[in-house]
Amino acid sequence: MPQTAVPQVASARRGPTITWHQQHKKSLTTGERAADTLRNSMGSWRFVGGFVLFMILWAAANSFAVGWDPYPFILLNLFLSMLAGLQGAILLISAKRQDSIAAALAKHDFDTNVAAKIDIEALLEINNRQLVMINDLHAILERLDLSRPTPATSD
Repeated sequence: MPQTAVPQVASARRGPTITWHQQHKKSLTTGERAADTLRNSMGSWRFVGGFVLFMILWAAANSFAVGWDPYPFILLNLFLSMLAGLQGAILLISAKRQDSIAAALAKHDFDTNVAAKIDIEALLEINNRQLVMINDLHAILERLDLSRPTPATSD
């Protein structure tokens, strides 16, 4: 029976020592890091609570104390409008980055799946060759059993 070359299985690949997320985090610009930091802080209950507290203090200080921004708090409305505009831009920057991360992860997943498919196909080929060899061995054993004379029984 001729021996055939066994395909090499790529599963012996070494995994990356640094994860994709760590590598990507190192490649961020200062603006992208700032957008992520601001997005993460503005999207928290601590920010909401702090901002509500700030507005209450502003209203109290301008209603009962010095009063640099009397009711209807036009200066506070201006600051709130500017904050809303900046938040929108920051959230769009962050969303755009998240989309690019999702696309890169999808590409990475696809590449991983293709590599796994190649490994699985190689393993299936090895398995099929082993099944053929086992069937050949069974056929040889059957021929050996048929060609062996049966022992005569003495009565």
